[in-house]
Order: sequence, then structure tokens, then C-alpha cells
Amino acid sequence: MSKLLDKPLKTFTLYALFILACSIPAYYLVVDYIWLNELDEHNEIIRTRMEQGLNDIDIDEQTLAQTLNVWNNVQPGTTIAPALPNDVREDSIYTASKLNIYSDDGEIDRFRGLQTYLNIYGRPYKLTIETNVEEVDETLFAIALITFLFFGFLVLGFILLNRRISGQVWLPFKKTLDKLKDFDLNKQSEVVFDKTDIEEFEELQTVLKQLIQNNASVYLRQKQFSENASHELQTPLALLKSKLDMMLQDDTLSEAQYEKISSLNLPLSRVSRINKNLLLLAKLENQQFDESFPIDLGALIDETTSLLADQAEARDISTVLKIDHQTMVTGNKYLVEIMLTNLLVNAIRHNVSGGAVAIDLTGRVLTISNSGSKPLKEERLFQRFGNASPDNPSSGLGLSIVREICQRYNWKIRYDFKDGLHTFSATF
Repeated sequence: MSKLLDKPLKTFTLYALFILACSIPAYYLVVDYIWLNELDEHNEIIRTRMEQGLNDIDIDEQTLAQTLNVWNNVQPGTTIAPALPNDVREDSIYTASKLNIYSDDGEIDRFRGLQTYLNIYGRPYKLTIETNVEEVDETLFAIALITFLFFGFLVLGFILLNRRISGQVWLPFKKTLDKLKDFDLNKQSEVVFDKTDIEEFEELQTVLKQLIQNNASVYLRQKQFSENASHELQTPLALLKSKLDMMLQDDTLSEAQYEKISSLNLPLSRVSRINKNLLLLAKLENQQFDESFPIDLGALIDETTSLLADQAEARDISTVLKIDHQTMVTGNKYLVEIMLTNLLVNAIRHNVSGGAVAIDLTGRVLTISNSGSKPLKEERLFQRFGNASPDNPSSGLGLSIVREICQRYNWKIRYDFKDGLHTFSATF
């Protein structure tokens, strides 16, 4: 996954590459045009100097012919010869590619030529001047090399400027993000964002504040409703349970009536357990377990395992313990005991018949593993009423309580499924 700031950088870089690549032929055409114009001026200057120079000196016709002959021999690319009056034409400028006789490699070069006629001592002379033009491939190579060199500087500048500017511009956004990461809805603490002079971030912070306040208000009302409802249900459920027990002790009941009344015990027990867990969660969220003491975690595991031995035996599940009895944690013993009980009950409930539960406490890490055929739904595992396995329905609050207790003491809880084993790991 790429970062937000890298996306425009990549686009800008590709755009710059496209523009600079297109500029190479444009640079070449401009440079070639200037170069040819300069050569035309150069050839015209030679023509003017020759005509003025030859007319200024006082020599006879034979000496002039000898001088021109010497000139044609010693001046490469320039020839001058007598012409007939009828042969005089307008000046012509041309570009020709031909073998460079002065090159050892036998290269074909471009030449810029001027064909004109001089009037020396009243007689016409045909003058041809050809000047070598810089090679096309050499010019293109030089322009392309310089262009890509500057493209490299441009990209380097983009990267450095992007990092420097983004570090300053996006600093308020990063601080806002850190505030949101640290925000805990259970603590109901107010989020105070740092002031910023960037309009978009200011607007974002305003929207986030409103969103947090609205959600915190809704969450508080839901929590109060849950707590109040649990409190109100506690007494009726206890009365109902008591009434059912009394009815079951009535000797006048028929067998059918006894079975019908007995069948009410199971759902009633489930509702009572859910109500009890909801009350516990409400107390945890309200920070009603303040006292913390050092706890011998190994001894507490031994006690909890013994209490659940009958439940494991009923399902023919064996228990393997590997306990480091030197591990001490600090917390509320009642909550730690609930956490261990919920993890062990979960390991027994989501086990196969005749399976095993392995409990390993090494250092500051506790792992509880049990046999299983397929992984639990991790995304719903620690959610309230989130049933992670349709094969073993439960109240859906046990692991939520475990997570709540771990968060309270900054412990880490995680779930893994590998090689047919469900594993919960708690790091203290």
C-alpha cells in the first residue's frame, strides 16, 4: 500500500518525464535552426571579404588566376572560378550530406553551402562555400544527455521537497491521527486537537469533534441502559429461579408437568448468566474494580483448573499443565480469576469430544490451546454477542469480558488457529 504523498509525486514525475522527452526534438530543431543561420551568416561574411579583398588589391589577370588557384587548393570547402555572364544566377543556400574527405573515418557529414557570384574587376566569378554542420546524432545525444541529467535533478528535488514540505504540512494531520488512536470511548475523555492554520485540517478536526461527541453520548446512554436493565432484571430473575425450584419440589406434580418446568431451567440459567456478564461489563467500564494486588498467576491457574475439572471430564477432555510458578501479575484477583475461567470454559466448550486443553505459563505469556476442527471467526471473537462459532452457541460475552480485563491492565490478548489447535495468548 502506497502513501498518500507518494501518489502525486509519481504522477508529477511521469508528467515531467513526458514533457522533458517531448522537449528533446524541440530543442534539437531550435538549436539546428540557430546553427544553420549562424553558418549562413558566416558564409556571407566570407563572400563579402573575398569580393572586397580581391577588388582592393591591384594585380593583373594572370596573377589573379594564380591566386584563385592557390585559394582553391589551400581553402577547404571553398572554390572560386570564372563564370560566363550568362551563367550568373541568384544566390542559393543548401544543405547537403556527403563524404567528408578530410575525415579519417570516411564519415558522411552535413554541409551548409552558399553558391553565389562575385564581380571581380568587372568579371563574374562563381563562388561556392561549404561549411561542416554539427552531426545530427551528436546533437541529439548531447541534448538527450543533458535533458535526462536535469530530469534526474528534477526527480531528486521533487523527492527532497516532497519530504520536507509534507513533514511540515501534514504534521497537524499526524497529530490528529495520534489523538484518535489514543482515544478510548470507555474513558469518556475529551479529545483536544492541536490548533492548525490549514483550513482543511481545521474543518476535519471540527467534524471529528462533533462525531466523537455524538458517539460518546450515544455510547454513554447505551451503557447506562444496559446497566440499568441488568440491575432491574436481576431481582425478577432470582425470584423466577426461586419459584421454579419451589415448584419442582412439589410432590403433587405429574411427570409431564415436572419435565415442562424443568425445561425452563436451561433458558433461565442462560438469561441469568447473560445478565450477570452484562453487569460485570458495566462495572468494568465504570472502573469499579480499583484495588490491585500482586497475584500468583500459577497458583490461580491451578485453582481455576481444579474448579473446571468436572466440566472437562464430562466431555472427556484431558488437561495438560505447564506452569511457571514464579510468575506474578498485579491486578484485581476477582477479575483475573474471571479472565482465566472464561478462557478455560471457552477452551472446553469449543473442543472436540475426547480432545485436550494445554495450558502453558512461561514468563509473562500465558497460552491456552484446545483441539478444534476449524478456526473461529476472529473478527467477531471479542465482540459482544458475537458468536464466533455456530457449532457451539454461547452468550457471546465471555471473551468480551476477557478483552475488557486485558485492556484495563494493558495486557495483550490474541487468537491463533494452527495445526488443528485454537490458541489464546495473553501477554502480561
